[in-house]
Amino acid sequence: MNGIAGAPPGTPLHEGKRRIAAAVAAHRDEIVSLSHSIHADPEPAFQEVHAAAKVAEALRRHGYVVQAPAGRLATAIRASMAGGRGGDGPRVGILAEYDALPGLGHGCGHNTMAASGVGAAIALAEMAPELRGEIVFLGTPAEEAGSGKQVMLDDGLFEGLDAALLFHPGDRDHAACMLLACEDVEVTFSGLQAHAASDPWRGRNALDAMILLFTSIGLWRQQLPQHARVHGIITEGGTAANIIPDRSVGHFMIRSTDQAYFESMRRRFREMVTAAALATGTESATAFSSGSTVMRDSATLAARFRANMEAAGRVDQGVDPERIGSSDMGNVSRALPTIHPTLAICDNGVPGHSTLFRDAAATPRADETTLLAATLVAQTAYELFSEPGLVEAVWREFRDA
Repeated sequence: MNGIAGAPPGTPLHEGKRRIAAAVAAHRDEIVSLSHSIHADPEPAFQEVHAAAKVAEALRRHGYVVQAPAGRLATAIRASMAGGRGGDGPRVGILAEYDALPGLGHGCGHNTMAASGVGAAIALAEMAPELRGEIVFLGTPAEEAGSGKQVMLDDGLFEGLDAALLFHPGDRDHAACMLLACEDVEVTFSGLQAHAASDPWRGRNALDAMILLFTSIGLWRQQLPQHARVHGIITEGGTAANIIPDRSVGHFMIRSTDQAYFESMRRRFREMVTAAALATGTESATAFSSGSTVMRDSATLAARFRANMEAAGRVDQGVDPERIGSSDMGNVSRALPTIHPTLAICDNGVPGHSTLFRDAAATPRADETTLLAATLVAQTAYELFSEPGLVEAVWREFRDA
């Protein structure tokens, strides 16, 4: 891994990027150890107590002023380091995620995202005496459920930032990012219990309502465009087979790459819930939460990341539009220039949110990608610190979008 971009040899930019790569390499053991430690101790959304503590401690060791917790979230982190040449330069945000999936662990590889973010912060700390502006590290909880970044946005923790940079692991390399708008929906049907054998006609079956909702969703999918998704599970469906269930609960997610169409999906979903309740004589309650938006990618910053990536020997394979997910990085991208590039930690075709991907996130290949991601994120941030015109360009692009 050389991690040096295509700046002309001998220029300050080339030399700075070389030093960033060397700094990441020098702290290799610390960065990889952090990744493996978080992977071995998976904590779900809002419960990332150990991971947040490890990340905060690593930042303190390298001279950052650390707020932990930051804002309302107990596992959120905001750390900063001023440049040695004054604070009148840009504020560049280096982000990290560290929540795991319930029952699966780090099946999305957030351990690599936490470690690479810390690695980038370590490398930039070594460059800080020569920089104008401020390095800002944000440890962001609850990406998998809860949209922690939106809470942090609401708390003002992104205020004043000129850019936000965050790598994501995957099965292919691409600098650009596409995201589906997404929202969690919890549906509760309430009915009336009765003996399922002796007098079932006295009951109002809440589970029937939930099954009817799933049937409606299944039929709806045939008419959904390619950019839309809806899926769910039943989390509560009764207590015994011989009791008519008086309560059923389902957890659903609706998604689309088209923000306007996404709003129409929310209305249609509510109508299907109401129809299922009417058909079964039950009551319904629908609660939407944890919204994330489509991605407003900074093409200018993505191009800089791509150049750094290709200089390191990785080829941009492009986004596969048939295989995209959702993230609250979309919310961040609506507030300031943002990139969320992906680097492969496994072979193409390994599905995310799977045991295969979870296991891949702690392999030597994932370790090398984590180190490379730390280097590339830091190098792209270094360009923002070194080129005032670049900051102006990304903001101009953002405002004109």
